Amino acid sequence: MSFTRTTAAIRFGYGLSAVETPPASPDDMLAGLAKCSRANAAAYPFTPASEKLALIRESQLAGRARRNGEAGAGERVKALQKRIRRQFLHDFRAHVARCVAAPDGFHERLQVFWNDHFSVRAKAGRFRALPSAFAEDAIRPHITGYFRDMLRASATHPAMLLYLDQNASIGPDSSLGLRRGKGLNENLARELLELHSLGVGAGYSQNDVRELAELLTGLRFTAKTGFVFRPDRAEPGAETVLGKVYGGGEPARLDEVFAALDDIAAHPATAAHIARKLAVHFVSDTPAPDLVAAMTKAFEASGGHLPTVYEALLSHPAAWQPEREKTRQPWDFVIAALRGVAVSPDAIMGLKNRETRAWLLAPIGRMGQPYQRPPGPDGWPEEAEAWITPTGLAERVTWAMNITRLPIRVAPEPRALVEVVLGGTASDKLITAVQRAGSREAGLGLIFSAPEFNRR
Repeated sequence: MSFTRTTAAIRFGYGLSAVETPPASPDDMLAGLAKCSRANAAAYPFTPASEKLALIRESQLAGRARRNGEAGAGERVKALQKRIRRQFLHDFRAHVARCVAAPDGFHERLQVFWNDHFSVRAKAGRFRALPSAFAEDAIRPHITGYFRDMLRASATHPAMLLYLDQNASIGPDSSLGLRRGKGLNENLARELLELHSLGVGAGYSQNDVRELAELLTGLRFTAKTGFVFRPDRAEPGAETVLGKVYGGGEPARLDEVFAALDDIAAHPATAAHIARKLAVHFVSDTPAPDLVAAMTKAFEASGGHLPTVYEALLSHPAAWQPEREKTRQPWDFVIAALRGVAVSPDAIMGLKNRETRAWLLAPIGRMGQPYQRPPGPDGWPEEAEAWITPTGLAERVTWAMNITRLPIRVAPEPRALVEVVLGGTASDKLITAVQRAGSREAGLGLIFSAPEFNRR
C-alpha cells in the first residue's frame, strides 16, 4: 500500500478535476497546507468578524426597541435580519469557492474536520453568521500550528461561548454570583473534556468537570466586545483539574484558564483521541491500530504540532489502502461533483442569494447535512449508514442530474467525465451504463450516484 495521486485527491481532498493536477506526493500535500490557507482566504474572504458583531449588536438594540414599542423598530429588526442572512450566504459561497478552488483539497478538508471536531451552531437568527467567524478565526489560523492554540481559541470564541451557554455560567461565590444568586453551567467544561480533548471514558471525573467549569466562569461574550474575561464572574479560589491546581489568585486571571487548557491539550488521552478521530475521518471507521499509534506518538513527541500528526498519517501505509471505506458526506459529495464538472469558484461567488439557496444550500440540507447546523456538540456522524439512506441517495441523484444549471465552464460529456472524476477506478459496469445513458442528465446521475463516486 503506497501513495497514489488518485487516492490522494479522493481520500484526502475534494476529488479529481479536469482543471487541477493531483498532488505528486505526501510531501507535496504537506508543503501546500500553509500556501493553500493563505491563497484561498485572500481570494475568497469571509465577512470580517467585526462586521458580524456590529450587526449582532444592532440587532439586539433593535429587538429591545421593538419590545419597548418604539416606532419603526420592527422594520429595523427585519432589515437587520436580512443583512445577517446576506452575510451568512456570502460566507457560504466563499466556503464553497475555497473548496472548489483548492489545488488538492487537503487543507480545506482539514478545515471541515476541525470545524466539526469543535462543533458550534447558531441558536438564534442574529448569530447565524458566527459559525463562519469561528471557522475563520478559531480554527483556520491553527490548522498548521499547535493543537493547544486551537483549543484555546475555540474555548474562548463567541460562537462556542454562546452555543454551550457559557454566558449563563457564573461562579456561585463570585461577587456577581452572590448578588444575583446565579450558578454554574457545566456545558463548556464537559464538552471540552469529553469531545474536544480527552475523549469519552478517558479517566476524568464529574469533579474534574465541575472544577473546570468553575475555572471557566470568567469567560463571557458580549456583542460590544466579543470575547471578554470577567473576574467578577469567576469563582474565587483554586480549582483542581486532573490532579493539578489552577487559579486561586485575586483577581482571577485568564492565563490561569489557559494554563489548564494547555495541560489538557498535552494529556496523553488527548493525543490518542485526536489521532484516532483523524484516522477515522480520513481512512476508516475502524482504522488500523498501528496507524493510530503512529499518529498518537507523533502528537506526543511534537507537543501537539498538527502538521507532524498529519505527516504521520500520510506516511503510514494504512492511509493508502486501495479499499475506499469512507462515505462522502453531503458537503464532500457536492464539492467533489462541482470540482468534477469544473465549476468556476468565481462563478460560485457570483451566484445570487436565491440561486445559492436553491442550487447549493437547500440541496445539501435535503441530503441530510444542513450547513453549519450539526445535530449536537459531537458534530456529524462518520458511519456510512448515516449518509447513504434512500432519501439521501435520491437527493444526490436529483441534484446531480440538474448540475448543468450551475455556471459550468464547459458542459460535461458523461462518457469522458467518468474517467476524469474516478481516475480510472470506475467499474466496467458503470462505464457501460454511462455510455448507454439516454441523456447527459441521466449519465451525470449515474456517475454521481455510483458507489465508486460516493466512497473515498
